[in-house]
Amino acid sequence: MSDDHERVIRNLFAAYIANDRQRVSDALADDFRFTSPFDDDLDKAAYFERCWRDTGWIARHDIERIFVRGDEAFVTYCCLAKDGRSFRNTEFFTFAGGKVRRIEVYFGAARQDGRFLPQPR
Repeated sequence: MSDDHERVIRNLFAAYIANDRQRVSDALADDFRFTSPFDDDLDKAAYFERCWRDTGWIARHDIERIFVRGDEAFVTYCCLAKDGRSFRNTEFFTFAGGKVRRIEVYFGAARQDGRFLPQPR
């Protein structure tokens, strides 16, 4: 099962890069919920309305690690933008019936040339 969940996560990240909204939607459960520092417990429709946009600004996601235990997983990745900006996030996934039921995003600091950029206080 953990291999299946890891495959779903990797396919989801590939679908984001391909800007394939249908493939992303197909990976998400009907009762999907999304939470981030900017979004509190959005349902699937609100997620696509508020969070989905053209992903053409992303050059790539470098997945650093995926830990799966049962129907839960943590993913840490670095997102590299085409303009050179980058940031590193961790996401917590919950699965049900082979689909992603919940994603909680924890934002990391901005990065440049492999180093963290100081954050304004």
